[in-house]
Amino acid sequence: MNRLHNKVAIITGGARGMGAATSRLFVAEGAKVAIADLLDEAGEALAAELGDAARFYHHDVTSEEGWANLVAAVEADLGPVDILVNNAGILLFRTLLDTTLEDYEKVLNVNLVGEFLGIKAVAPGMIARGNGSIVNISSVDGMKGANGLAAYSSSKWGVRGLTRVAALELGHRGVRVNSVHPGGVDTVMTNHEGRSRDSVSERFRNIPLQRVGGPEEVAKATLFLASDDASYLAGAEIAVDGGMLTGHYYEGLPGAPGVSS
Repeated sequence: MNRLHNKVAIITGGARGMGAATSRLFVAEGAKVAIADLLDEAGEALAAELGDAARFYHHDVTSEEGWANLVAAVEADLGPVDILVNNAGILLFRTLLDTTLEDYEKVLNVNLVGEFLGIKAVAPGMIARGNGSIVNISSVDGMKGANGLAAYSSSKWGVRGLTRVAALELGHRGVRVNSVHPGGVDTVMTNHEGRSRDSVSERFRNIPLQRVGGPEEVAKATLFLASDDASYLAGAEIAVDGGMLTGHYYEGLPGAPGVSS
């Protein structure tokens, strides 16, 4: 407990899903949290739930002016920003040939440009104080290809490259930059029908842990990277994916579930 005692954190997309789980965990660990999101009702409700340690800020991650205003407001309300979690993102299932330029640019603007602008907005203050942690939320689809995810995969591969460059340029100035790569996670974005977690897990029976992940499990990896426990990590990539990147079981072959060697 208290791994983030008196730290001030901005969490984008913080009103629901992985962002909300991260907001709750950070507050439990002693942080003051700025929940930044376009979802006003959900964001205000979460801030009210978390009490004095959290505030909601309406924020569009694609706006450079919006980022400047957000950082200024958070510093005035909560104090200098110690942690940025670039979590806001959107998902688009569409084949490459069916993806329009407008589709492609929208996904990149939120998922990649938004993180670029966030780093630029908080880094100067962190550098001036000689300390800070930035955690960029990418995806397993930033480490592999996936059909139907042309725009999304492109954006998440971009986040991976952005993270490494930022780690190189900011690490020697006291700012650690790392990335988290979730696999299948049970959130509104991926489970908009509201099915049970057990039901959603049926799609993941061929990965090592054989289930979908929970947003709270991703939040724990984010907490680690944001905290001083990760003081010697820069440019690290943590896959929170149930082993998805390790490979898939081939049904019926030795070593697969239910099959003897």
